[in-house]
Amino acid sequence: MMMKHVDVEKIIIVEGKTDKQKLKEVISEPVTIICTNGTISTSKLDQLVDDLLGKDVYILADSDDAGDKLRKQFRREFPEALHLFVDKMYREVATSPSAHLASILLAANIDVHSKYL
Repeated sequence: MMMKHVDVEKIIIVEGKTDKQKLKEVISEPVTIICTNGTISTSKLDQLVDDLLGKDVYILADSDDAGDKLRKQFRREFPEALHLFVDKMYREVATSPSAHLASILLAANIDVHSKYL
């Protein structure tokens, strides 16, 4: 008898609303996208980490100081999260070409709309 594969909920953590909008356009599967609106307080992060246990968590922050700071926080508080990176030449998630984001997401096993491939 085959075990039914239960999909683990996928969570992508981004910095801003524009990042979230951009990802929503590219991703074709149900994924929860959480905005931190920049850096995040330790208490808010602790609460978030509790909510994220047992889920597939991806951090997609901008390639800048604020993004690096956010990544550091998550590496410390939630080391099992997978970090995804936009190419340094695009710097920001929101301004990265959709096709570029699609390839990053696809490499992380997140389904994207085929028109971006």
